[in-house]
Amino acid sequence: MIKLKKAVGAGVLSLGVVVGLAGFAGATSGTIGTTGPSSENKITHESSTELDIDNDNDIKLSNNNDQYASSGDTKVYGNTSGGSTTSGDGANHNSMDAMIEVDNSQTAGALEGIGSGSTSGSASINNTGPDSENEVKYESRVVVDVDNDNNIHVYNTNNQVANSGDAEVTHNTSGGSATSGSVTNTSSSTFTVRVTN
Repeated sequence: MIKLKKAVGAGVLSLGVVVGLAGFAGATSGTIGTTGPSSENKITHESSTELDIDNDNDIKLSNNNDQYASSGDTKVYGNTSGGSTTSGDGANHNSMDAMIEVDNSQTAGALEGIGSGSTSGSASINNTGPDSENEVKYESRVVVDVDNDNNIHVYNTNNQVANSGDAEVTHNTSGGSATSGSVTNTSSSTFTVRVTN
């Protein structure tokens, strides 16, 4: 959110004669001449620029991975001549790739040229009467407020369970073979966070 407020004002106050006042945006000039005694002569130029930049980035990234793999049970049981048995393999695979990129640098463009404008002022007070009060005032004020608030939360939870089944050869006249399958869990997570203010 960018708020830009610029107020430029110029004024000439005199009890005498006022001649000429240029535009506010560029050069500002004022001339007071030939005023009477005890006159109050004042030339004032005021320029005010206020810039307020608020970058509020709140990012939450959550990854929850639950994996369970189990190979079945195998059994060679109660045979005259036992054979062989094999359970299949169990496998889980998970992969996550996330990138968070926050770029607030474009707001810096709003700061370019602040306070470096070509505004110029000239003033002339002359030929005033006795006991006159003469004042020339030129005021330029620049206020810049930049607030970058970056809150980034990354949560990664990985729960893996792998169980290999039972392999049993029992109660056979001639024993055979039993093989349980292999079990594999694989998980890969990559997080990249870039913040540019």
